[in-house]
Amino acid sequence: ELVLVESGGGSVQAGGSRKLSCAVSGRFDGYIFNTCTMAWFRQAPGKERELVSSHDGRNMSTYYADSVKGRFAISLDRAKMTLDLQMNDLKSEDTAVYYCAAQGLIGGRCSTFDYWGQGIQVTVSS
Repeated sequence: ELVLVESGGGSVQAGGSRKLSCAVSGRFDGYIFNTCTMAWFRQAPGKERELVSSHDGRNMSTYYADSVKGRFAISLDRAKMTLDLQMNDLKSEDTAVYYCAAQGLIGGRCSTFDYWGQGIQVTVSS
């Protein structure tokens, strides 16, 4: 089992910055961290959970939702085994619970997002 623990949430004023971190630990943590895709999702009140950004551990490719492109940056810290999300120029619409997620393994291959953190609140006030 993989354990994901988010930190860095809280309240911030519009235009400000916040950095979220997701600490990764557990069985096959190193393999998943360096091979599979990890991601940040978020869920705002009354809305469905959406993919914010993802990072492929094998080819280092990244994805950003249009709504955060140019403002958010995702990165892996291999020394600390964390997935970080630097959020800049925050807007009120970024207010949500943010979740860290990681793909699981089936037959040694990366599969779906099987592992999730508990979620952390980010509130942006205008």
